[in-house]
Amino acid sequence: MNMKDHKYYLRRCIELARSAVNNGNMPFGAVLVDSNGKIILEQENIEITESNCTGHAETQLMVNASKQYDKEFLWNCSLYTTVEPCAMCSGSIYWGNVGRVVFGLSEKELLDITGNDEQNPTFDLPCREIFARGQKEIEVIGPINSMKEEIARVYKDFF
Repeated sequence: MNMKDHKYYLRRCIELARSAVNNGNMPFGAVLVDSNGKIILEQENIEITESNCTGHAETQLMVNASKQYDKEFLWNCSLYTTVEPCAMCSGSIYWGNVGRVVFGLSEKELLDITGNDEQNPTFDLPCREIFARGQKEIEVIGPINSMKEEIARVYKDFF
C-alpha cells in the first residue's frame, strides 16, 4: 500500500476517533484492512461507556477480528490506528497475528499533547520494541509525518 492509501485509512480512523468522543469515549479509532485494501472491521474506543479499561480501539478490534477470522488470514491484514498502539494493544495485535500496523502519531507525541492527564496514562514503550521481543516480524509503519498535524488536532481538541 502506498502513502495515499495510508492517508485514506488513517482519515477513517480520525472519523472513528471523533465518533468515539461524540459517544462519550476517548478519541481513538482503528480499522482492519484486508490484503485487497478493503476495510473489514472498524472500531472506536469504548472504554468509558462500557466501563472497560481494555476498551481501547485496537484491542477491541482484535477481539472482534479473532472471532471472525483465522490467524492465517489476519497475518495478511493491516491494522490502522490514529496513535501508536499502547503495550496492551500491541499485545492483542501480536497474539491476534496481524502482520502490519500503521499509525499516525507516536505514543510519545500523544504524551506531549496530553501531558499528565489522568484519563490517558501513557507508557514510554514503542510498539516496535514490544514486537521486536516476540517471535514474529510484524511490520510497523509510522508515525506518518504528513498526517501528524491532522491527527494531533483530534487530541488537542479533546485534551
